[in-house]
Amino acid sequence: QVQLVESGGGLVQAGGSLRLSCAASGSIFSFNGVGWYRQAPGNEREYVATIWRSGFTSYADSVKGRFTISRDNAKNTVFLQMNSLKPEDTAVYYCKVSHYGVDYWGKGTLVTVSS
Repeated sequence: QVQLVESGGGLVQAGGSLRLSCAASGSIFSFNGVGWYRQAPGNEREYVATIWRSGFTSYADSVKGRFTISRDNAKNTVFLQMNSLKPEDTAVYYCKVSHYGVDYWGKGTLVTVSS
């Protein structure tokens, strides 16, 4: 059973920054990749970024150049550094891994960006 715990959300003004953390119950190298997703009120959950086992990273166009995904292998933690935040970034942010064909999600952390 994989457990993921997100933290670091909060209220920030537009243009500000936040760093989210996703702590995994086991080695993050057990997973092919760790991804961040978000869901705004009334919207479907959408993709944000992934960091693959190789270290390669990918981003949604909407966050490219503003968000950076990284990891601390020793702490089994993946981070999402979010800069130049916009009100449209307001959402609950989730991390996700896929392990032996099963998707595991954390409970999410709320990010609110005020204008």
